[in-house]
Amino acid sequence: MSGYRFCRTDDIGLLVDALNRCWGPHFPDEPPMTAAAFKRSIRDLQVWCSSCMVAFAGSDPIGVLIGAKRPSATLVHRIAVHPDHCRQGHARHLLASLSSKLAILGPPRIVAEVPETFDAARELFSASGYVEQVVLTDYVVRQPVQPVEIPGTFMIPVTVDDLVANGLVGAGDVRCWERSVETLTARKAEIAGLAAASDERIEAYVLHRPDGEILAIHSVVEDRGARLKALLSRLRAGSPATWRLPKVHPEEISQQLLESLGFQAFGHYRFYGATARAV
Repeated sequence: MSGYRFCRTDDIGLLVDALNRCWGPHFPDEPPMTAAAFKRSIRDLQVWCSSCMVAFAGSDPIGVLIGAKRPSATLVHRIAVHPDHCRQGHARHLLASLSSKLAILGPPRIVAEVPETFDAARELFSASGYVEQVVLTDYVVRQPVQPVEIPGTFMIPVTVDDLVANGLVGAGDVRCWERSVETLTARKAEIAGLAAASDERIEAYVLHRPDGEILAIHSVVEDRGARLKALLSRLRAGSPATWRLPKVHPEEISQQLLESLGFQAFGHYRFYGATARAV
């Protein structure tokens, strides 16, 4: 007989076990979840144990939903059912239960970022009342480095705090959950930044990780990407051969500009949204 329950802060061990039992078989190339990694998701993504659920068959976890919560919305970060228990309505029940809880406690907005190739997950969200709102695109750049210099500007290191203090990164930015200002702030100790500046202001910047993941890229000057090219040429010299920019919202930076900088699209996510309602 199946049972379902929301979790508490002392259920991290249960949630780790449920993810390894239910999510792991579908993604065998991913490393197993650990308590340390789960706690990091709490810090970085604002995963809330009280927004997470586990489905049981007897005492065995057979389904899991991981929810991350911010004032603006709750993200369905992961949802999975053990392969032996798929197509039995467990995932829809988990989503419906979360919706009912948020209809009372809020926030009422629920979102999900689903890889385009995950047909079953896309069908699940559509069948559960979620509406596809936009396509997020993964980009990669592998072209050889071409040194670029911009007269009248100089390169300076910047931090997440520098950009927030100057109003260049903020809560109103259109970015995926994993590159939002909340996540950038939580991970700021492991993020480096480089900016093109004049005597008066920061004119363009890139935030990145050592492994070649770009977390934010923006220019406040209309120069057809010249300052961003200069920044990327400096960053990529002697660094990883491939740089990635994941889950780009079309309003974050234009595809045309990214392509002019050497980026190519290589994957897509469907962004779904719904309003919580009691079921």
